[in-house]
Amino acid sequence: MTMDADVIIIGGGLVGATLALALARHEVTSIVVDAQDLDSTTLPAFDGRATAVASASARMLRALGLGDILDTHGCPIREIRVTDAAHPQFLHFDAGEGNDPLGTMVENRWLRTGLLRAVRECPEVTLLAPVTVAGIQRDDHAATLTLADGRVFKAPLVVACDGRRSATREAAGIPIATWQYDHAALITMVAHTVPHENIACELFYPSGPLALLPMRDTDDGRPRTAIVWTIDRKHMEAAKKLGPKQLAAEIAARIDGTMGDVEVIAPQAVWPLGYHHAARYTDTRLLLLGDSAHGIHPIAGQGLNMGFRDVAAAAEVLTNAARSGLDLGSPDVLAQISAWRRFDNSLVCAVTDGLNRLFAIPGRTPSLVRRFGLSTVERLPPLKRFFMNQARGETGKLPALLKGELV
Repeated sequence: MTMDADVIIIGGGLVGATLALALARHEVTSIVVDAQDLDSTTLPAFDGRATAVASASARMLRALGLGDILDTHGCPIREIRVTDAAHPQFLHFDAGEGNDPLGTMVENRWLRTGLLRAVRECPEVTLLAPVTVAGIQRDDHAATLTLADGRVFKAPLVVACDGRRSATREAAGIPIATWQYDHAALITMVAHTVPHENIACELFYPSGPLALLPMRDTDDGRPRTAIVWTIDRKHMEAAKKLGPKQLAAEIAARIDGTMGDVEVIAPQAVWPLGYHHAARYTDTRLLLLGDSAHGIHPIAGQGLNMGFRDVAAAAEVLTNAARSGLDLGSPDVLAQISAWRRFDNSLVCAVTDGLNRLFAIPGRTPSLVRRFGLSTVERLPPLKRFFMNQARGETGKLPALLKGELV
């Protein structure tokens, strides 16, 4: 049977484009389809979110030739401080001199811009966007993609990277464990007068955590910080209507003056928060990656990094299978990827959900327990090292890409 590519990727966002690029670097061909005009996703007005790219994920991006994005637009995180509200006692993580940063803050639009440019330059990738998928047929021999314009493509494997509400996952009948949190995330950017010194802060309040994430300075040299503020879901509409001065005052009131004068310099976006995890990552000639497989609370900034780790594992297994002449969509190949990623993803899902629930308990006694827990972790180097490695994305068996190496 004639195949049009080795892999069909549904979704050309951050995870889908990274997978296409990772496969292309190893001479594995792909067809990437997306319903959006992907150029529009690189505009500042499309999405004001930024990502803390973990050190392992950053090594993969550099190995794929995208290091210039991190160097030009990224801000390294050298330290992380975790506190219960604004209490002076905190859990402190430090990258240390000469080591990779704990993460690199970069706006998502710059990642999209670099990925889109790189993918378009790859002869191994056929990018089709915007297009509408009319149907996907999967059987023992191949996966067949039919577009609404009548074009038909075949490949041994379909990879779903089409997001939390994955139509591909739903059409395959793969169930998910899912629930909604009583929270929403308010995301914006502020300029301030006190330098952030490359320190990220996570302040936990019963109403939800407030993350202060260091960004590159503004063009006029002012310190800049990304804000991810978890608020009560019932306040979503009111939060959307806050003016810049009102929002700046609300943020300043919760950080006890540590940033000096605060000015909101970007419109706020407000997103409802939820959890989901697919019962399985595979079906006949189908693999789920990224948000199609799992979605978590942003409490630890691990969502996109989980997707990047999915990509690194999938790229390694599929590359080795292609070099060995194996069927990329065979159950054995897909089982290797699923087994590699299932434990790590389940652990991160459980930890982030548990932390969110623990820190959401109101009252003085729970607050004292949380502060005791933070101080205990601070005094136990092995436990502290475990959490720091988790934040870096360096736990478990690492694929070559997460070590900064091609397969």
